Amino acid sequence: MSPVWRVLRFSAPAGSSRTAYLDGLRGFAALMVYWGHHQLWAHDGEGAQGIFENAYGYNGQYYFACLPGVRTLFSGGHFAVSVFFVLSGYVLSAKPLLLIQRGDLVALGDNLSSALFRRWLRLHLPVICTTFTYMTILHLFRIRAIPETKPTYLEEVRNWYIEFKNFSFIFRGGGDPWLTYNFHAWSIPVEFRGSIIVYTVLLAFSRCRPNARLCGHLLLIFYFLYIADGWFCALFVAGMLLCDLDLSASRGETPTILTSLEPWKKPIFYALFAVSMYLGGVPSENSDLQLLRDSRGWHYLSFLKPQAVFDYKWFYLFWAATLLVASVYRIAPLRAFFELPFNQYLGYISFAFYLVHGPVLWVLGDRLYAAVGWTRVSHPTTCPGWIDRFPIPRIGPLGMELSFLFPHIILLPVTLWLAEVVTRVVDEPSVQFASWLYGKLLAVEF
Repeated sequence: MSPVWRVLRFSAPAGSSRTAYLDGLRGFAALMVYWGHHQLWAHDGEGAQGIFENAYGYNGQYYFACLPGVRTLFSGGHFAVSVFFVLSGYVLSAKPLLLIQRGDLVALGDNLSSALFRRWLRLHLPVICTTFTYMTILHLFRIRAIPETKPTYLEEVRNWYIEFKNFSFIFRGGGDPWLTYNFHAWSIPVEFRGSIIVYTVLLAFSRCRPNARLCGHLLLIFYFLYIADGWFCALFVAGMLLCDLDLSASRGETPTILTSLEPWKKPIFYALFAVSMYLGGVPSENSDLQLLRDSRGWHYLSFLKPQAVFDYKWFYLFWAATLLVASVYRIAPLRAFFELPFNQYLGYISFAFYLVHGPVLWVLGDRLYAAVGWTRVSHPTTCPGWIDRFPIPRIGPLGMELSFLFPHIILLPVTLWLAEVVTRVVDEPSVQFASWLYGKLLAVEF
């Protein structure tokens, strides 16, 4: 099936499983990242960050898009990244935890060895290919976008190399945490560090009794949230905990404290989902706790923030993401939504979609927004010929204006198509190459 036809049909490769909803959730979260970045970019001249990233009514601003729950759909990028990390903890630990519960520690060692070897390559090869290609296109065609191009291509390649070598060393102690060729890739080194946490914890707890292992997960979460500023570590461990509980439940070994709540399971998970949606809208314009205290509906919640967490939003997003992933499977309509073909397709291309949506926004999106009437201070420099070429009235509520939605008739299909191409040409071959290389380097055939 061609990439164009697959995009039109919203179809992922055949195959389904009990955890298919997790793929759909990951895909929908990637769409929220795309949508949130476009909202902030197009509405930059309207002071978008101060509106979308604050609570309803803050500074006398009352917009439908900022209502609790609703705001997640317009500025849920950080919430989505938190969900990515919980899902990674869940998925990365699924096979190893199954082997641990079966007592097959030899196979566990083989699995963790292979997974850790392949993980850096699987995460970074797509970043290498996409950023290098984007850098080359910007320079060769002299496109004014993000970042500004260097005078010569050799200087451009050298700058890209220096940035990437620093970016890819996950234990660096300083410098910018992102690539200027794709700011949104900042989460990739965090993803790798979280993966190491997962594999290390799995190995450390592999010989523990089931209840002791669960308690170990809880203690680690407490440590990462309340003692050290390890919010991303807590998200990965939370995914492991949820996976461990689900696998135990499938074997009829759910802890007694949870089985006693079975009669109230439905209202409990609906309530947890509602709490997740509310916390997912935590004001996040900056890390000033006073901002949270001054926000409608957040004053008392602000006192829950632990001293250890510097940027308070990640504490609330930890609970929002963990409760969301825990709730989806237990809420049938929600699970069915994430199992829809379109969300499954988004899950299939989610990594590539995450990597390419920024460059598409900065090159094509910036010009289309300028053409329909959305202005940024950079437009006279980056795309003067596009300004107000096809002005469209700003009819509609904030974030849903006709002039904002119209460019997505082009932008969304182009981004989906490019993500499909990158998935097939870069992402999948990266996975296959990492597996092939590991097999070639094995000292003994297993």
